[in-house]
Amino acid sequence: MSGPLEGADGGGDPRPGESFCPRGAPSPGPPQHRPCPGPSLADDTDANSNGSSGNESNGLESRGASQRSSHSSSSGNGKDSALLDTTESSKSSEQSARARTQKELMTALRELKLRLPPERRGKGRSGTLATLQYALACVKQVQANQEYYQQWSLEEGEPCAMDMSTYTLEELEHITSEYTLRNQDTFSVAVSFLTGRIVYISEQAGVLLRCKQDVFRGARFSELLAPQDVGVFYGSTAPSRLPTWGTGASAGSGLKDFTQEKSVFCRIRGGPDRDPGPRYQPFRLTPYVTKIRVSDGAPAQPCCLLIAERIHSGYEAPRIPPDKRIFTTRHTPSCLFQDVDERAAPLLGYLPQDLLGAPVLLFLHPEDRPLMLAIHKKILQLAGQPFDHSPIRFCARNGEYVTMDTSWAGFVHPWSRKVAFVLGRHKVRTVPLNEDVFTPPVPSPTLSLDPDIQELSEQIHRLLLQVRVEGTGLENEEGVRNRAMDI
Repeated sequence: MSGPLEGADGGGDPRPGESFCPRGAPSPGPPQHRPCPGPSLADDTDANSNGSSGNESNGLESRGASQRSSHSSSSGNGKDSALLDTTESSKSSEQSARARTQKELMTALRELKLRLPPERRGKGRSGTLATLQYALACVKQVQANQEYYQQWSLEEGEPCAMDMSTYTLEELEHITSEYTLRNQDTFSVAVSFLTGRIVYISEQAGVLLRCKQDVFRGARFSELLAPQDVGVFYGSTAPSRLPTWGTGASAGSGLKDFTQEKSVFCRIRGGPDRDPGPRYQPFRLTPYVTKIRVSDGAPAQPCCLLIAERIHSGYEAPRIPPDKRIFTTRHTPSCLFQDVDERAAPLLGYLPQDLLGAPVLLFLHPEDRPLMLAIHKKILQLAGQPFDHSPIRFCARNGEYVTMDTSWAGFVHPWSRKVAFVLGRHKVRTVPLNEDVFTPPVPSPTLSLDPDIQELSEQIHRLLLQVRVEGTGLENEEGVRNRAMDI
């Protein structure tokens, strides 16, 4: 038995969303939108006269409602499809843009890695990080250009801005050619203090750097330097601290011995444009300050005149004689390089700035590092007096070791009676198999500060913190240096 449907009797309420017509047939949908379709008088007449007419009429209405529903559904589906197509097209465009950006990023990273110095190259994530750090350092150096070349306007009251001769380009070429003709490894270049650009460079530069002369036209000199050397160049060429290029260098008065002036060591980029990466050659730069008139009627502008001499490996022709392969160093009680003789550059392949502040033990052969503890013990025992020690092996820039006879002396501070610094005099005994010490090794060796180096450095530091009480071997710094040079 079937029970009465809810709402079928007169007293029942229709369910939500349904309404009842007089004939009792439920009509789907909300009442306000779907009223009960009561038949008209014509429909009744047709129904009484022909029973099939009502069925046909109901069929037409049903088909019309179905078509309207189908049209509404297809219209909604069309909108959804269009929206979906738009969303997919937007996603595809974003993915394409992201892929293009990633490709450009990888291309830029590859190009940056090609320009990275060999000793800084790494693999994987460490290589990418080193590349980005190197690029950041380059950006900082470029920003420093503008600050550096404003020095002249700030230092016009300094003596260097007064009593200065002015030269034309022809006069400058005539004077400096005497140096370049005498030494084929030398060229001269004048850099404007106002713009930092090259205003003159001798023809010998293109030969030494193996590139066309057009490369230098209008270029910033700092852009030709290795990025790690730009700061050294800036710090050594402040206008107020430079000697003046005077009339004493003219042809009638003889050549000036520019090697007696304060020099700076930098690596300059060269090589043909087709090379995959830049190649740097080491040079000794001797800076002067002068004024140059670029053209007739143009005002003279202050310039830094540089005499650049290429540095060769001391073991290649022209070789440094074996009895002249000597250099000196100075390091702190914590075994950090404090000063390096410029004579070390052709013997080890490092420029002075490469070693300053670096741990001494880092460059020694691992088997020779413990010898440094015995050396510093003897320095303390002898109250700084000089003494000879057994040879040690030092890693050159090309990755090979040179064996050096060493002599050591210490400076004991007269007030604190502690060793303030240590002087070393080194003479190369055996040369590396690869005589070109400036060539970076491939692959580049990783000189890392491992815990053994750190621990040994701390032992030496604690040792030298002891106070010298006995003995009278106290001497000033100049005396210690003179004795070390006489060993």
